[in-house]
Amino acid sequence: MRIGELSRRSGVPVPTIKFYVRERLLPAGELTSPNQADYGPDHERRLRLIRVLLEVGGLSLAAIAEVLEAADDPEQPVLRVLGRAAEGVPPLGEGEAGPELEQAREDVAELLRRRGWQVDEGASAAESLAGVIAALRGVGHGGLVDLMDVYADAAETVAGADLDYVMSRVAREELVEGVVVGTVLGEAMFGALRRLAHEDVSVRRYESRGAGGPLAGGGAAGA
Repeated sequence: MRIGELSRRSGVPVPTIKFYVRERLLPAGELTSPNQADYGPDHERRLRLIRVLLEVGGLSLAAIAEVLEAADDPEQPVLRVLGRAAEGVPPLGEGEAGPELEQAREDVAELLRRRGWQVDEGASAAESLAGVIAALRGVGHGGLVDLMDVYADAAETVAGADLDYVMSRVAREELVEGVVVGTVLGEAMFGALRRLAHEDVSVRRYESRGAGGPLAGGGAAGA
């Protein structure tokens, strides 16, 4: 297909496609003349992946470039690609240097030891978690930190499901794409599901009480 058709099918403007080619985010098309090139389904698929990582996953173009570079290198272990994808996810929180952040880092290190999680030193997600912990304590909600193991239990379950999905891919390109999409978009999906669950639990616990449940004005307590 020509670049115009590729643009229509992928929803990416022609100038942006040319920019991605120049920046090596997208392989060049096959030249059919000095000024014409043909593009195939792999180009369309790559463009859709870039667009999703950028618009939904929130990755920067620089982070996407690093992820795709690792994905395109057949010598790179799949776990390395997974690491690149995880590093590209925007941080959840950034703490200010000081004793609070140092204490939060120690709490994260203790969590990793307690659960036996095998994580590289200096992992960006660990630093993000420390920033979140320090922020929670800073605004007077340190009690949420006591729930870390509850969150960690859920995270282990989700991580296992993610990797089960990834390992079901047969071809390496599908495997790598599954790693990238599962890591970046899985983060967004988990966050959205958590917000939906919050709304449901809130309705069940509080609105139903207001309609005549344990906290309503009637009954023995009201009398």
